[in-house]
Amino acid sequence: MVIFLWQFRGFGLPLRAFKKRSMSHRREFEIAFVGLKPGIHEYEYQINDKFFAPYGPQDFENCEAKVKLKLEKNTGFMQLKFDVDGRADVNCDRCGNGLPMQLWDEFNIIVKIVEEPDQMNETEEDPDVYYISRGESHLHLADWIFEFVNLSFPLQKMCAESEIGGPKCNKEVLEKLRKMEEDALKEPPTTVWKGLDQFKNLD
Repeated sequence: MVIFLWQFRGFGLPLRAFKKRSMSHRREFEIAFVGLKPGIHEYEYQINDKFFAPYGPQDFENCEAKVKLKLEKNTGFMQLKFDVDGRADVNCDRCGNGLPMQLWDEFNIIVKIVEEPDQMNETEEDPDVYYISRGESHLHLADWIFEFVNLSFPLQKMCAESEIGGPKCNKEVLEKLRKMEEDALKEPPTTVWKGLDQFKNLD
């Protein structure tokens, strides 16, 4: 059973999700790090809707993302830096119409090579640290890429204030929202202190 523990920017990276499940094994997103020389190695991955098929339906489509990975191999650990750039189509949180959304973000992970990775992953408090076994020969990147592309979307998927009412907007929905706001302003304010005014001048 796959368990996703979504933790967006500002609340910590979602790496603990990987400590609750095994990493996806997809050969095109594997790096045989054992044969790499110490130092920096760079990789680039083109991500589209086909990549997300194994994860089930997403709340976006027509994704065209580029993920650049800079891997620095050191003795006993590796530093990974993911740069996400691209675009995808989402539904606007305000009016529900389709909206092209720009993707951009960067994420860092330290991968440590140890004897008991499962135990270490369970107890590690730093969400940017992940442990693998000394017997492991490949890094499996698919789940990281999946999470990081999702986290590259803004929390609120809406057009800018200056674009409201433009050709991308559902004007019927916007008009209903405007009327709801007007009706809310017309309602008399309520207060938990109503009825207590008679006591305010009592000594």
